[in-house]
Amino acid sequence: MRRIDRVEEALHAGPDAEVDDKWLHVRPGDPRTAPFLVLSEDVITAPGFEWHPHRGIETVTVVLGGALEHEDDAGGAGVLEAGDAQWMTAGRGIVHREVAHRGGPAHILQLWLELPAAARSAPPGHQQLRAAGRPRLHRPGAEVDVLAGSVDGVAGAARPAAPAQVVLVTIEPGAALDLPVPAADRAFALVVEGDAEVGGAPVAARRTAWSEPADDAYLRLRAGARGARLLVASARPDPSRTGT
Repeated sequence: MRRIDRVEEALHAGPDAEVDDKWLHVRPGDPRTAPFLVLSEDVITAPGFEWHPHRGIETVTVVLGGALEHEDDAGGAGVLEAGDAQWMTAGRGIVHREVAHRGGPAHILQLWLELPAAARSAPPGHQQLRAAGRPRLHRPGAEVDVLAGSVDGVAGAARPAAPAQVVLVTIEPGAALDLPVPAADRAFALVVEGDAEVGGAPVAARRTAWSEPADDAYLRLRAGARGARLLVASARPDPSRTGT
């Protein structure tokens, strides 16, 4: 089993000009998290994230509650309901906006991944990953909702510009799951709800366990008495990755 190298508590950043409340689970500027640039949890009513540019990255947005309205200059637009997700490739450049639908509130997670140099010219666009019909892997006491990558032969609906595995895991109280993770990847597991053991380390809600690349191919997850919901992501550290 993969070991856990550290467990980090979220930074509660509070309200700002765009959001009503914010927690940073992956903080910008930390070289230990590459290729993950940012993981933010936001509660939005107004104004939200009005038109702004990105390039050289991909973003993964998961709506935990409410509804999120999005639009971009590559022709994408829509409303994401609770449980829905979006994979956006900025590639060579995109301008977009994300606001709470009809005044909100919207409660979201958003992850930014750096793209390696070879993928920075990828065409921009978005993929809506509706909750209904997403590929899922079922194990006793656990469900793995595969957004990207492949888990035991179940491939996610997203088509990333660079390899990454991103899953939502729901585990019943006391149940355990050995989640396959590519050995060369840096991985993290954020406990979104409940509490869990990740690689044997206790991890409470809004805490993130990190695992460095290793020969071991599985990350052991065990839910506490309340059960657990986790976001688990992995990707290969690459010095050529850079984005904004």
